[in-house]
Amino acid sequence: MKTECKPEQLEFQPLGRREVIGRFDGGRITSDGGGLLLREVDRRIGLLDRLAECFADYRNPGSIEHSVRALVAQRVYGLALGYEDLNDHDELRKDSTLALLVGKQDLTGEERVREQDRGQPLAASSTLNRLELSTPESAASDRYKRIAADRAALDRLLVDLFLESHRKPPREIWLDLDATDDPLHGHQEGRFFHGYYRCYCYLPLYIFCGEHLMCARLRPADRDASAGSVDELQRIVDQLRARWPQTRIVIRGDSGFCRETIMAWCEANEVRYVLGLARNKRLQRALGEEMEAARQAFERTGQAARRFRDFRYRTRKSWSCERRVIGKAEYLPGKANPRFVVTNLSPREVGARRLYETLYCARGEMENRIKEQQLGLFADRTSSATLRANQLRLYFSSFAYVLLHGLRRLGLAGTAFARAQSTTIRLKLLKIGARLRLTARKVWLSFSQAYPYASDLARILANLKQHPDWSPPG
Repeated sequence: MKTECKPEQLEFQPLGRREVIGRFDGGRITSDGGGLLLREVDRRIGLLDRLAECFADYRNPGSIEHSVRALVAQRVYGLALGYEDLNDHDELRKDSTLALLVGKQDLTGEERVREQDRGQPLAASSTLNRLELSTPESAASDRYKRIAADRAALDRLLVDLFLESHRKPPREIWLDLDATDDPLHGHQEGRFFHGYYRCYCYLPLYIFCGEHLMCARLRPADRDASAGSVDELQRIVDQLRARWPQTRIVIRGDSGFCRETIMAWCEANEVRYVLGLARNKRLQRALGEEMEAARQAFERTGQAARRFRDFRYRTRKSWSCERRVIGKAEYLPGKANPRFVVTNLSPREVGARRLYETLYCARGEMENRIKEQQLGLFADRTSSATLRANQLRLYFSSFAYVLLHGLRRLGLAGTAFARAQSTTIRLKLLKIGARLRLTARKVWLSFSQAYPYASDLARILANLKQHPDWSPPG
């Protein structure tokens, strides 16, 4: 006989003679009390107001209970706090603390128009889902799906937020490009089998500058890893140079981005590049003397040995000109490990060893940022039927990442969490139990006396308050 589970009362193992009973009758208690830090971050970077402006709203103004700003804020805050599924919002819509983050004046939902909605200040999953299902072509005439996203505006906002994070133009910036797999478990539009990843997936393109996300473009997996890179670089570089005309721009990527179209575009637009180069027999022959020297050093010392060669190289067909190549001749225990990099940085600017070990190998940090967004902010929750809707999900994940990175950049400096990833920030600083009480003039949040990071929380809030509120330029 199937056990009947009653969520109203949970009976746990007794403590001696006393029963241990759990009930969902605590009132306005939240597990997301630290989310108020994210609200403070948004006040400093102006993310959510501008994100809302990237949507065209064709709804009847007299029938609206949830503004576009409230809807996108609810979605982004939900992802940042760990609620990856739209279905989660069918219960979260009752959460007064999330309503506080979103900016609802009616935190209890008692002023809702329909009686069945009262006590639920936020939108349900069906309302949020219309953001994803609306299309710019049909939103103005559709009966229900009437809020359409402007993809170009969303792209510009990611770059604007990066530009505003600097008080003055940097002398040089590095743009890291990489592609990754986004496994699919349904029959979504654009679904293809990828031989390298051995699964059906999307193949999103990411561009980061350090920890700053500049581009997250969802693509089908039936194409080269570098597909569309020139178009994305063109718009990003144009936007950067409009504000920072003197800043030198360098792009960096693995051998999947070593393509003639990318290198030729960089050379024509005064952009530097450092790209991995897939090895072949000609390249390995060119590195023969250095490989032999590395092998002898390894056999003599028993330790991994490296030698470098700086030379000019041109492919027989695909390259339009001769280019500078750095060869790394390395012997490791049990195998040879030759690697190659192509660049338009001159030998006077940087030597071979430093270019490979310091500049090129630093691109590995970008892979940590991709993992942070996919694993910590649910960029892989692309289960909607259409590619366009899944791209919007990726945008929401991207802006949730930007919001958490804003907290790390503005608030966590000087604390033990200065280098923490999103999952750690969420677990220790955002997922805080609190009781919310409303009075005529105040909203009170009572945190646990046993919370172990209370002093850190106070320090983070003080750090955030040192930064001025965001205001529109001009």
